[in-house]
Amino acid sequence: MKQSTRVAAIAGAVLAATAAATATTAGAAVASPAHHQPGGVFVQTNSAGGNRVVVYDKALDQVGSYATGGVGGTLGGAVVDPLASQGGLVLDREHGLLYAVNAGSNTITVFGVHGDRLNRLQVIASGGTFPVSVAVHGDAVYVLNARNGGSVQGFKRIGSRLVLIPRWNRALGLDAAATPEFTHTPGQVAFTPDGKHLLVTTKANTNEIDVFAVSADGGVSAKPVRNVDAGAVPFAVSFDHFGRAVVAEAGPNAVATFDIHRDGRLTKVAEVATGSTATCWVVGADGKFYLANAGSATLTSVRAGRDGSLTKLTTTTAGAGTIDAAISPDGRTLYSENGGGTDGVTAFTVGHNGSLTSRGTATIPGGADAEGIAAF
Repeated sequence: MKQSTRVAAIAGAVLAATAAATATTAGAAVASPAHHQPGGVFVQTNSAGGNRVVVYDKALDQVGSYATGGVGGTLGGAVVDPLASQGGLVLDREHGLLYAVNAGSNTITVFGVHGDRLNRLQVIASGGTFPVSVAVHGDAVYVLNARNGGSVQGFKRIGSRLVLIPRWNRALGLDAAATPEFTHTPGQVAFTPDGKHLLVTTKANTNEIDVFAVSADGGVSAKPVRNVDAGAVPFAVSFDHFGRAVVAEAGPNAVATFDIHRDGRLTKVAEVATGSTATCWVVGADGKFYLANAGSATLTSVRAGRDGSLTKLTTTTAGAGTIDAAISPDGRTLYSENGGGTDGVTAFTVGHNGSLTSRGTATIPGGADAEGIAAF
């Protein structure tokens, strides 16, 4: 009963506020301003009429828009977060590639990144149904598919293309009939910083953080270690400087740190409440982490100590339906994506104390169902 009440509260808060690779031609870009600031952000429209990645510079001037060659999708019950995930748009800085999920067409798009310009290189089947999150480590890429009980599918990156490895597919075995769908499908797939483990959050569908061991060639163990985070609805994950998992818990509207043991077991170290509602997304930089609270339209900052302790710092008003977020490589700018039909992206200057100061908001064209963001 407590679990049902928590899931219902999350939903209420949110309501209130291809089996082979296919080479494709480059997506056409929308006209760009003659002058713009270096660095910026990629945002995914996730449109069912044709998914695109829109590019903004630091001043939030739009400098391009690129078709993914696929279509977006929306999970049942979702209002502000159609993919109900983190990591739907992932930048691989080391190899100059950007990965975008096309949930409605069960594909992944690979873009080449050239500053603020993109070149569409490949569209490839995701190895499952309704892809929502991507994780990258070295030349291994894993995709999280949300529907039909959930699955992860592994790929090998060869040059600037992905090759699906059939033996790197793992079913998660979640209850595919559990509702509402957006709180009962898996939330994120993520590699640990050392690449030795692959984590999957299951949200309200088992309340687990599943941990797969990763072999030297990038393959994962036959079964994960299932770590129950009872009643917490673990949604998204980041990592601190010491390799601990930092998890956004939508059930208690909190953030928690976990030690990751070599055998895949997790031990909770600390937890602190955000004081907001629908706390689902988390990103970090310089020992500070930022939680997006969709139900409260706020961003909460916390500091993680060397021992895994957590200290709440600030709460900042953000755009309506605040969902996914990304931080610039220098850690000085946080970009927040706003959902729920009033879709836009807001830039914040990051203060030394974790404070956030808004620098303005830009509308996402064709982004009424937008979700997925990455800073460059």
